[in-house]
Amino acid sequence: MSVATKRGPPPILDPERPRFLRLLGPGLITGASDDDPSGIATYSQAGAQFGFAISWTMLFSYPLMVAIQQISARIGRITGKGIAGNLRQHYPNWLLQAIVALLFIANTINIGADLGAMADALGLLIGGPVLIYVIAFGSFCAILQVLMAYRRYVAVLKWLTLALFAYFGTVMVVHVPWAEAARGLLLPTFLPNATFWTTVVAVLGTTISPYLFFWQAAQEAEDVRVEPERKPLLKAPHQGPHALERIRLDTYVGMAFSNLVALAIIVATAATLHAAGITDVESSSQAAEALRPVAGPFAFTLFALGIVGTGLLAVPVLAGSAAYAISEAWKWPVGLGRKPEKAKEFYVMLAIATLLGVALNFSPINPIKALYWSAVINGIVAVPIMVAMMHMTGNPRIMGKFPIHDGLRWIGWIATAVMALTAIIMGVTLIL
Repeated sequence: MSVATKRGPPPILDPERPRFLRLLGPGLITGASDDDPSGIATYSQAGAQFGFAISWTMLFSYPLMVAIQQISARIGRITGKGIAGNLRQHYPNWLLQAIVALLFIANTINIGADLGAMADALGLLIGGPVLIYVIAFGSFCAILQVLMAYRRYVAVLKWLTLALFAYFGTVMVVHVPWAEAARGLLLPTFLPNATFWTTVVAVLGTTISPYLFFWQAAQEAEDVRVEPERKPLLKAPHQGPHALERIRLDTYVGMAFSNLVALAIIVATAATLHAAGITDVESSSQAAEALRPVAGPFAFTLFALGIVGTGLLAVPVLAGSAAYAISEAWKWPVGLGRKPEKAKEFYVMLAIATLLGVALNFSPINPIKALYWSAVINGIVAVPIMVAMMHMTGNPRIMGKFPIHDGLRWIGWIATAVMALTAIIMGVTLIL
């Protein structure tokens, strides 16, 4: 009997499972980080204020989100640079600096709001000093990025995406009128008032957000730097078919996960808070607290634990995307795959963004109240960034032999037009 026979045939299914898991990387983490505590607050406010009538935005935004995030990822994988690096190389400096500055400001506010929401949620669960929790969470997130090896850090982020299942659990323990929920999802409702359109812009600004573009492109470029066998597709076009297929699958799965979680939050708050007449929710922790008397302690606990878990995922992504953008804009060594001494400025900017977020919780500025308008600002700021990205897709110096096919380009331009149109309608309704 041969050695091969003694050992038996090689396993067939096991190798496929880790291969599939390896395919899910930047897209999965990007999609999951979209449902951060600030996003939870926006979705909770939308569900509480408008009930199921706003849930159609999740179905509508999914193909737009998939298209723009695929384009972001392709830019990073093809060029080996993030969005800021390509802006610096191919576009006017004033455009680069303006976009990076707006991104840094919006991300810092988001970090502050997320840390505050995480601390509030933990305070609701176990009591204790909320501001101490803010410092602890901020320090932990910064240290995680600085000291942990890149591969292990990415693995931690993937595991943290499991925290989002808390919101599927919340939906399962509350009473949902599913027929009404289905109508809200499948039949769009439009209301002729500024509050409704501001909420639509906030929801779109949360699902299609600038920091997500920068993060996914930067992570694709980062993987090129840390994986010896990977090269920018401009230099290694033979790697293109497999790489682009991986990006497509990764993005489809990641964005579907993101929007299903967002839909679960809207459905849960619509079925409980809106039904109970609670229509004003300023923060994710307030939404969790409001759930306790309406939906019971178990729903409250699940919702609050989800806030902490998603925050631990999102804060490093927010700080990291800001650090990538600024470092590429100023030609500094960049990347979580580099040791701190090899990319000092990058890690300093990462720490500064996190520390400023912590400081917001100690200032007269209320980051929780700024949160909703930060989502609105993100929705407006996204428009010029998306225009620049779509222009990149037609630039052969950037895309090389891998131009974006017409279907994806059309959806990308439609996404850009939708973001611009909703911002214009919001402005008109505010004036009138």
